[in-house]
Amino acid sequence: MRFSTSSIIAAGACATLATAAENYLGFNSGAMKTDQSAKFKSDFLAEFNTAQNLEGAPGKFDSVRLYTNIQAYSENDPIEAFDAAVQTKTKLLLGIWTSGTDNIDNEMTALKKGLKKFGKKLADLIIGVSIGSEDLYRVSVVGLKNDPKGVGAGPDVIVNFIKEFKSNFADSDISDVPIGHVDTWDAWTNGTNKAVIDAVDWIGVDEYPYYEDGKGNNIKNAGALFDRAYDATLAVADGKEVWVTETGYPYTGIKWGEAVASVDNAEYYWQEVGCRRLFKKTPTFWYNLRDSNGANKQSFAITDDLSTTPRFNLTCPEHFDTPSSTSSTSSGTATPKPTGTGSSTGIPSPTPSGGSGSGSGTGSGSGSGSGSGSGSGSDSGSDSGSPSETTPGGSPSQTADPDKNGAGSLAMMGATFIVALFGATFALI
Repeated sequence: MRFSTSSIIAAGACATLATAAENYLGFNSGAMKTDQSAKFKSDFLAEFNTAQNLEGAPGKFDSVRLYTNIQAYSENDPIEAFDAAVQTKTKLLLGIWTSGTDNIDNEMTALKKGLKKFGKKLADLIIGVSIGSEDLYRVSVVGLKNDPKGVGAGPDVIVNFIKEFKSNFADSDISDVPIGHVDTWDAWTNGTNKAVIDAVDWIGVDEYPYYEDGKGNNIKNAGALFDRAYDATLAVADGKEVWVTETGYPYTGIKWGEAVASVDNAEYYWQEVGCRRLFKKTPTFWYNLRDSNGANKQSFAITDDLSTTPRFNLTCPEHFDTPSSTSSTSSGTATPKPTGTGSSTGIPSPTPSGGSGSGSGTGSGSGSGSGSGSGSGSDSGSDSGSPSETTPGGSPSQTADPDKNGAGSLAMMGATFIVALFGATFALI
Protein backbone atom coordinates (compact mmCIF):
# COMPACT_ATOMS: atom_id res chain seq x y z
CA MET A 1 0.00 0.00 0.00
CA ARG A 2 1.14 3.54 -0.53
CA PHE A 3 1.71 5.88 2.37
CA SER A 4 0.56 9.47 2.09
CA THR A 5 2.89 12.31 3.00
CA SER A 6 0.72 13.15 6.00
CA SER A 7 0.96 9.56 7.23
CA ILE A 8 4.73 9.58 7.07
CA ILE A 9 4.94 12.94 8.85
CA ALA A 10 2.59 11.74 11.56
CA ALA A 11 4.60 8.57 12.00
CA GLY A 12 7.81 10.52 12.36
CA ALA A 13 6.27 12.91 14.88
CA CYS A 14 4.90 10.08 16.99
CA ALA A 15 8.22 8.30 16.85
CA THR A 16 9.93 11.42 18.15
CA LEU A 17 7.51 11.64 21.05
CA ALA A 18 8.15 8.02 21.91
CA THR A 19 11.81 8.70 22.52
CA ALA A 20 10.77 10.55 25.66
CA ALA A 21 10.16 7.19 27.30
CA GLU A 22 13.07 5.15 28.60
CA ASN A 23 14.60 3.08 25.83
CA TYR A 24 15.20 -0.23 27.53
CA LEU A 25 17.93 -2.64 26.45
CA GLY A 26 17.44 -6.31 27.16
CA PHE A 27 17.18 -9.90 25.99
CA ASN A 28 14.47 -12.57 25.96
CA SER A 29 14.45 -15.28 28.59
CA GLY A 30 12.32 -18.41 28.57
CA ALA A 31 11.42 -20.65 31.47
CA MET A 32 13.28 -23.67 30.06
CA LYS A 33 16.76 -24.55 28.82
CA THR A 34 17.57 -26.14 25.46
CA ASP A 35 17.28 -29.61 26.99
CA GLN A 36 13.84 -28.69 28.28
CA SER A 37 14.89 -28.74 31.90
CA ALA A 38 13.57 -25.89 33.99
CA LYS A 39 15.40 -22.71 34.84
CA PHE A 40 15.58 -21.70 38.49
CA LYS A 41 16.81 -18.62 40.35
CA SER A 42 20.49 -19.45 39.85
CA ASP A 43 19.97 -19.76 36.09
CA PHE A 44 18.23 -16.41 35.84
CA LEU A 45 20.86 -14.79 38.06
CA ALA A 46 23.59 -16.00 35.72
CA GLU A 47 21.75 -14.57 32.71
CA PHE A 48 20.97 -11.21 34.28
CA ASN A 49 24.50 -10.72 35.62
CA THR A 50 26.06 -11.55 32.26
CA ALA A 51 23.66 -9.24 30.41
CA GLN A 52 24.57 -6.30 32.62
CA ASN A 53 28.31 -6.84 32.23
CA LEU A 54 28.82 -7.60 28.54
CA GLU A 55 32.13 -6.35 27.22
CA GLY A 56 31.80 -3.61 24.61
CA ALA A 57 28.00 -3.34 24.90
CA PRO A 58 26.52 -0.05 23.61
CA GLY A 59 24.59 0.37 26.85
CA LYS A 60 23.57 -1.54 29.95
CA PHE A 61 21.38 -4.53 29.14
CA ASP A 62 19.50 -4.46 32.43
CA SER A 63 16.04 -5.44 31.16
CA VAL A 64 14.56 -8.80 30.25
CA ARG A 65 11.45 -10.02 28.49
CA LEU A 66 9.75 -13.06 30.02
CA TYR A 67 7.15 -15.24 28.32
CA THR A 68 5.29 -16.43 31.40
CA ASN A 69 4.89 -15.62 35.08
CA ILE A 70 4.71 -19.29 36.06
CA GLN A 71 7.66 -21.27 37.35
CA ALA A 72 8.28 -24.43 35.33
CA TYR A 73 7.08 -27.65 36.99
CA SER A 74 4.43 -25.75 38.97
CA GLU A 75 0.80 -24.87 38.45
CA ASN A 76 0.87 -21.23 39.45
CA ASP A 77 3.98 -20.50 41.50
CA PRO A 78 5.77 -17.29 40.52
CA ILE A 79 8.68 -17.76 38.15
CA GLU A 80 12.03 -17.56 39.95
CA ALA A 81 13.15 -14.91 37.50
CA PHE A 82 11.33 -12.55 39.88
CA ASP A 83 13.78 -13.40 42.68
CA ALA A 84 16.75 -12.90 40.36
CA ALA A 85 15.39 -9.62 39.02
CA VAL A 86 14.93 -8.18 42.50
CA GLN A 87 18.47 -9.21 43.45
CA THR A 88 20.06 -7.73 40.29
CA LYS A 89 17.62 -4.85 39.80
CA THR A 90 16.74 -6.13 36.33
CA LYS A 91 13.70 -4.49 34.73
CA LEU A 92 10.95 -6.87 33.64
CA LEU A 93 8.73 -6.98 30.58
CA LEU A 94 6.30 -9.66 31.73
CA GLY A 95 4.46 -12.10 29.48
CA ILE A 96 1.04 -13.69 29.88
CA TRP A 97 0.55 -16.85 27.82
CA THR A 98 -2.77 -16.70 25.94
CA SER A 99 -2.72 -19.33 23.19
CA GLY A 100 -4.63 -22.59 23.54
CA THR A 101 -6.40 -21.57 26.72
CA ASP A 102 -9.73 -20.09 27.76
CA ASN A 103 -8.33 -18.34 30.84
CA ILE A 104 -5.23 -16.67 32.24
CA ASP A 105 -6.03 -17.42 35.88
CA ASN A 106 -2.78 -19.23 36.69
CA GLU A 107 -0.69 -16.54 35.05
CA MET A 108 -2.39 -13.86 37.14
CA THR A 109 -2.19 -15.96 40.31
CA ALA A 110 1.55 -16.44 39.85
CA LEU A 111 2.05 -12.71 39.39
CA LYS A 112 -0.08 -11.88 42.44
CA LYS A 113 1.98 -14.31 44.53
CA GLY A 114 5.16 -12.65 43.31
CA LEU A 115 3.86 -9.20 44.17
CA LYS A 116 2.76 -10.39 47.61
CA LYS A 117 6.23 -11.82 48.26
CA PHE A 118 8.31 -8.88 47.01
CA GLY A 119 5.91 -5.92 47.07
CA LYS A 120 7.24 -2.69 45.60
CA LYS A 121 10.69 -4.22 45.09
CA LEU A 122 9.18 -6.28 42.28
CA ALA A 123 6.44 -3.90 41.19
CA ASP A 124 8.90 -1.06 40.57
CA LEU A 125 10.92 -3.27 38.20
CA ILE A 126 7.94 -4.13 35.95
CA ILE A 127 8.10 -1.91 32.87
CA GLY A 128 5.29 -3.54 30.92
CA VAL A 129 3.09 -6.59 30.51
CA SER A 130 2.50 -8.37 27.21
CA ILE A 131 -0.83 -10.16 26.98
CA GLY A 132 0.08 -12.89 24.51
CA SER A 133 2.93 -13.54 22.09
CA GLU A 134 2.43 -14.07 18.34
CA ASP A 135 -1.03 -15.51 18.88
CA LEU A 136 -2.50 -13.53 15.97
CA TYR A 137 0.16 -14.75 13.58
CA ARG A 138 -0.39 -18.39 14.42
CA VAL A 139 -4.03 -18.21 13.44
CA SER A 140 -3.45 -16.20 10.29
CA VAL A 141 -3.63 -17.68 6.81
CA VAL A 142 0.15 -17.78 6.57
CA GLY A 143 0.64 -19.03 10.10
CA LEU A 144 -1.72 -21.95 9.56
CA LYS A 145 -0.15 -22.66 6.19
CA ASN A 146 3.24 -22.97 7.84
CA ASP A 147 1.89 -24.94 10.78
CA PRO A 148 -1.63 -26.34 10.28
CA LYS A 149 -1.62 -27.63 13.87
CA GLY A 150 -0.55 -24.32 15.33
CA VAL A 151 -2.51 -22.92 18.22
CA GLY A 152 -2.97 -19.20 18.65
CA ALA A 153 -5.74 -16.80 19.59
CA GLY A 154 -7.87 -14.30 17.73
CA PRO A 155 -8.13 -10.56 18.38
CA ASP A 156 -11.34 -10.92 20.38
CA VAL A 157 -9.66 -13.38 22.76
CA ILE A 158 -6.62 -11.15 23.23
CA VAL A 159 -8.76 -8.06 23.86
CA ASN A 160 -10.84 -9.89 26.47
CA PHE A 161 -7.71 -11.09 28.27
CA ILE A 162 -6.36 -7.53 28.26
CA LYS A 163 -9.55 -6.27 29.89
CA GLU A 164 -9.48 -9.09 32.42
CA PHE A 165 -5.88 -8.44 33.36
CA LYS A 166 -6.43 -4.71 33.79
CA SER A 167 -9.47 -5.35 35.97
CA ASN A 168 -7.60 -7.81 38.18
CA PHE A 169 -4.69 -5.45 38.80
CA ALA A 170 -6.56 -2.14 38.85
CA ASP A 171 -5.93 -1.63 42.58
CA SER A 172 -2.43 -3.12 42.69
CA ASP A 173 1.07 -1.66 42.69
CA ILE A 174 1.24 -2.26 38.92
CA SER A 175 -2.04 -0.58 37.99
CA ASP A 176 -0.19 2.04 35.93
CA VAL A 177 2.13 -0.38 34.12
CA PRO A 178 1.52 -0.19 30.33
CA ILE A 179 -0.14 -3.21 28.75
CA GLY A 180 0.78 -4.44 25.29
CA HIS A 181 0.71 -7.44 22.96
CA VAL A 182 3.59 -8.96 20.99
CA ASP A 183 3.18 -10.22 17.44
CA THR A 184 4.82 -10.21 14.03
CA TRP A 185 4.81 -7.09 11.89
CA ASP A 186 2.38 -8.52 9.39
CA ALA A 187 -0.05 -9.38 12.16
CA TRP A 188 -0.09 -5.70 13.09
CA THR A 189 -0.60 -4.52 9.50
CA ASN A 190 -3.48 -6.97 9.10
CA GLY A 191 -6.64 -4.88 9.44
CA THR A 192 -8.61 -7.69 11.10
CA ASN A 193 -6.43 -7.25 14.21
CA LYS A 194 -7.10 -3.51 14.65
CA ALA A 195 -9.06 -4.14 17.87
CA VAL A 196 -5.88 -5.28 19.58
CA ILE A 197 -4.06 -2.07 18.60
CA ASP A 198 -6.96 -0.10 20.05
CA ALA A 199 -6.83 -2.06 23.32
CA VAL A 200 -3.10 -1.82 24.12
CA ASP A 201 -0.83 0.94 25.41
CA TRP A 202 2.14 -0.19 23.31
CA ILE A 203 2.83 -2.62 20.47
CA GLY A 204 5.53 -5.28 20.56
CA VAL A 205 6.91 -6.47 17.23
CA ASP A 206 9.07 -9.51 16.43
CA GLU A 207 11.11 -9.23 13.21
CA TYR A 208 13.64 -11.57 11.65
CA PRO A 209 14.89 -10.60 8.15
CA TYR A 210 16.93 -13.83 8.18
CA TYR A 211 13.73 -15.79 7.57
CA GLU A 212 12.42 -13.63 4.75
CA ASP A 213 13.46 -15.73 1.81
CA GLY A 214 12.18 -14.60 -1.54
CA LYS A 215 12.87 -11.01 -0.47
CA GLY A 216 16.56 -10.85 -1.23
CA ASN A 217 17.40 -11.74 2.36
CA ASN A 218 21.17 -11.72 2.06
CA ILE A 219 22.91 -10.10 5.02
CA LYS A 220 23.63 -6.85 3.17
CA ASN A 221 19.90 -6.34 2.67
CA ALA A 222 18.89 -7.28 6.23
CA GLY A 223 18.84 -3.72 7.51
CA ALA A 224 16.57 -2.57 4.68
CA LEU A 225 14.22 -5.53 5.20
CA PHE A 226 14.02 -4.75 8.90
CA ASP A 227 13.29 -1.07 8.21
CA ARG A 228 10.53 -1.92 5.78
CA ALA A 229 8.72 -4.13 8.26
CA TYR A 230 9.32 -1.86 11.24
CA ASP A 231 8.16 1.25 9.39
CA ALA A 232 5.02 -0.58 8.29
CA THR A 233 4.29 -1.38 11.93
CA LEU A 234 4.85 2.24 12.93
CA ALA A 235 2.44 3.28 10.21
CA VAL A 236 -0.50 1.41 11.75
CA ALA A 237 0.31 1.97 15.44
CA ASP A 238 -2.03 4.95 15.89
CA GLY A 239 0.65 6.92 17.68
CA LYS A 240 1.38 4.22 20.23
CA GLU A 241 4.91 3.17 21.10
CA VAL A 242 6.34 0.25 19.15
CA TRP A 243 8.78 -1.88 21.12
CA VAL A 244 11.04 -4.35 19.33
CA THR A 245 10.51 -7.47 21.41
CA GLU A 246 12.51 -9.92 19.31
CA THR A 247 15.10 -9.59 16.59
CA GLY A 248 18.49 -11.12 16.02
CA TYR A 249 20.57 -13.19 13.61
CA PRO A 250 21.87 -16.76 13.96
CA TYR A 251 25.58 -17.45 14.17
CA THR A 252 25.13 -21.06 13.07
CA GLY A 253 22.40 -23.05 11.31
CA ILE A 254 20.90 -23.83 7.95
CA LYS A 255 20.90 -21.49 4.99
CA TRP A 256 17.54 -19.75 4.59
CA GLY A 257 17.01 -18.38 1.11
CA GLU A 258 19.98 -16.07 0.63
CA ALA A 259 20.59 -15.75 4.38
CA VAL A 260 23.65 -17.48 5.78
CA ALA A 261 24.07 -18.03 9.51
CA SER A 262 27.56 -17.05 10.68
CA VAL A 263 29.30 -15.13 13.44
CA ASP A 264 30.31 -12.38 11.00
CA ASN A 265 26.73 -11.99 9.78
CA ALA A 266 25.36 -11.96 13.33
CA GLU A 267 27.79 -9.13 14.13
CA TYR A 268 26.84 -7.23 10.96
CA TYR A 269 23.15 -7.52 11.83
CA TRP A 270 23.82 -6.27 15.37
CA GLN A 271 25.50 -3.22 13.87
CA GLU A 272 23.13 -2.47 10.99
CA VAL A 273 19.86 -3.10 12.88
CA GLY A 274 20.68 -2.83 16.57
CA CYS A 275 23.24 -0.02 16.56
CA ARG A 276 21.87 1.95 13.61
CA ARG A 277 18.16 1.68 14.26
CA LEU A 278 17.28 0.47 17.74
CA PHE A 279 19.68 0.80 20.65
CA LYS A 280 18.93 3.87 22.81
CA LYS A 281 16.17 4.81 20.38
CA THR A 282 13.35 2.41 21.19
CA PRO A 283 12.81 -0.33 23.81
CA THR A 284 14.67 -3.35 22.40
CA PHE A 285 14.85 -6.98 23.53
CA TRP A 286 17.46 -8.81 21.45
CA TYR A 287 17.19 -12.49 20.56
CA ASN A 288 19.23 -13.68 22.31
CA LEU A 289 21.76 -13.79 25.14
CA ARG A 290 21.74 -17.58 25.18
CA ASP A 291 19.86 -20.23 23.26
CA SER A 292 16.93 -21.93 24.92
CA ASN A 293 15.00 -23.47 22.06
CA GLY A 294 16.43 -26.91 21.45
CA ALA A 295 14.03 -27.49 18.54
CA ASN A 296 15.39 -24.60 16.54
CA LYS A 297 17.81 -25.41 13.71
CA GLN A 298 19.58 -22.09 14.17
CA SER A 299 21.50 -20.78 17.18
CA PHE A 300 21.23 -17.09 18.07
CA ALA A 301 23.16 -16.74 21.35
CA ILE A 302 25.62 -13.86 21.44
CA THR A 303 27.64 -15.58 24.19
CA ASP A 304 29.00 -19.04 24.95
CA ASP A 305 28.10 -20.39 28.37
CA LEU A 306 27.01 -16.93 29.52
CA SER A 307 30.51 -15.52 29.28
CA THR A 308 30.67 -11.72 29.53
CA THR A 309 33.03 -11.89 26.54
CA PRO A 310 30.60 -11.97 23.61
CA ARG A 311 30.84 -14.07 20.47
CA PHE A 312 31.51 -10.92 18.42
CA ASN A 313 32.35 -7.27 19.02
CA LEU A 314 29.31 -5.44 20.42
CA THR A 315 30.80 -1.97 20.03
CA CYS A 316 28.78 0.16 17.63
CA PRO A 317 30.56 1.61 14.58
CA GLU A 318 30.30 5.25 13.55
CA HIS A 319 29.12 4.55 10.02
CA PHE A 320 26.60 2.10 8.53
CA ASP A 321 25.89 0.57 5.14
CA THR A 322 22.08 0.68 5.37
CA PRO A 323 20.57 3.98 4.21
CA SER A 324 18.23 5.72 6.65
CA SER A 325 14.55 4.98 6.26
CA THR A 326 11.95 7.72 5.95
CA SER A 327 10.54 7.19 9.42
CA SER A 328 12.13 7.85 12.79
CA THR A 329 12.98 5.15 15.15
CA SER A 330 10.61 4.75 17.92
CA SER A 331 6.97 4.23 17.82
CA GLY A 332 3.65 5.40 16.72
CA THR A 333 2.33 6.45 13.44
CA ALA A 334 -0.51 7.34 11.22
CA THR A 335 -3.09 5.23 9.60
CA PRO A 336 -2.53 3.86 6.15
CA LYS A 337 -5.04 1.12 5.58
CA PRO A 338 -3.61 -2.20 6.61
CA THR A 339 -3.98 -5.09 4.25
CA GLY A 340 -4.15 -8.77 4.72
CA THR A 341 -6.70 -10.96 6.23
CA GLY A 342 -5.56 -13.45 8.75
CA SER A 343 -7.56 -15.26 11.18
CA SER A 344 -6.39 -15.96 14.57
CA THR A 345 -5.33 -19.10 16.25
CA GLY A 346 -2.20 -20.91 16.05
CA ILE A 347 1.19 -21.70 17.31
CA PRO A 348 4.48 -20.68 15.87
CA SER A 349 7.49 -22.59 15.01
CA PRO A 350 10.54 -21.73 13.07
CA THR A 351 9.81 -22.46 9.52
CA PRO A 352 10.88 -21.06 6.26
CA SER A 353 10.58 -18.09 4.32
CA GLY A 354 9.30 -14.76 3.53
CA GLY A 355 7.75 -12.68 6.16
CA SER A 356 8.97 -11.29 9.24
CA GLY A 357 8.01 -12.98 12.34
CA SER A 358 9.42 -14.52 15.27
CA GLY A 359 8.48 -16.95 17.74
CA SER A 360 8.78 -17.00 21.28
CA GLY A 361 6.79 -18.91 23.64
CA THR A 362 5.95 -18.81 27.15
CA GLY A 363 4.90 -21.34 29.52
CA SER A 364 2.66 -21.57 32.31
CA GLY A 365 1.98 -24.16 34.78
CA SER A 366 -1.56 -25.11 34.79
CA GLY A 367 -2.08 -25.97 31.28
CA SER A 368 -3.36 -22.58 30.69
CA GLY A 369 -1.31 -21.47 27.86
CA SER A 370 0.59 -22.71 25.04
CA GLY A 371 3.27 -21.81 22.68
CA SER A 372 3.91 -18.82 20.69
CA GLY A 373 5.19 -18.56 17.26
CA SER A 374 6.18 -16.39 14.52
CA GLY A 375 4.63 -13.61 12.66
CA SER A 376 1.18 -13.01 11.58
CA GLY A 377 0.25 -12.19 8.14
CA SER A 378 -1.93 -12.05 5.19
CA ASP A 379 -2.57 -14.50 2.42
CA SER A 380 0.31 -13.46 0.38
CA GLY A 381 3.91 -13.37 1.11
CA SER A 382 6.13 -16.16 2.05
CA ASP A 383 6.36 -18.00 5.21
CA SER A 384 9.07 -17.49 7.57
CA GLY A 385 10.47 -18.81 10.70
CA SER A 386 11.53 -17.54 13.99
CA PRO A 387 13.60 -18.86 16.76
CA SER A 388 11.77 -18.76 19.99
CA GLU A 389 9.08 -20.74 21.65
CA THR A 390 5.59 -21.77 20.88
CA THR A 391 4.08 -23.31 23.92
CA PRO A 392 4.48 -22.54 27.53
CA GLY A 393 5.39 -25.63 29.08
CA GLY A 394 6.91 -28.75 30.04
CA SER A 395 7.04 -31.09 27.15
CA PRO A 396 7.91 -30.20 23.62
CA SER A 397 5.11 -30.05 21.17
CA GLN A 398 5.26 -29.73 17.46
CA THR A 399 5.64 -26.02 17.80
CA ALA A 400 6.94 -25.81 21.23
CA ASP A 401 8.69 -22.62 22.05
CA PRO A 402 11.51 -23.35 24.38
CA ASP A 403 12.06 -19.90 25.63
CA LYS A 404 8.60 -19.51 26.84
CA ASN A 405 7.99 -22.80 28.44
CA GLY A 406 6.71 -22.31 31.81
CA ALA A 407 5.02 -24.66 34.05
CA GLY A 408 4.58 -28.28 34.08
CA SER A 409 1.68 -28.59 31.76
CA LEU A 410 2.74 -25.92 29.32
CA ALA A 411 3.98 -27.53 26.27
CA MET A 412 7.39 -26.47 25.18
CA MET A 413 6.85 -23.95 22.49
CA GLY A 414 7.77 -25.23 19.17
CA ALA A 415 10.28 -23.05 17.59
CA THR A 416 9.18 -23.23 14.11
CA PHE A 417 8.64 -19.60 13.70
CA ILE A 418 7.14 -18.99 10.49
CA VAL A 419 8.30 -15.56 10.11
CA ALA A 420 5.46 -13.67 8.69
CA LEU A 421 5.20 -12.77 5.11
CA PHE A 422 6.50 -9.65 3.77
CA GLY A 423 4.53 -9.59 0.65
CA ALA A 424 1.17 -8.51 -0.47
CA THR A 425 0.45 -7.09 2.91
CA PHE A 426 2.59 -4.30 1.87
CA ALA A 427 3.25 -2.92 -1.48
CA LEU A 428 4.99 0.05 -0.07
CA ILE A 429 6.24 0.83 -3.45
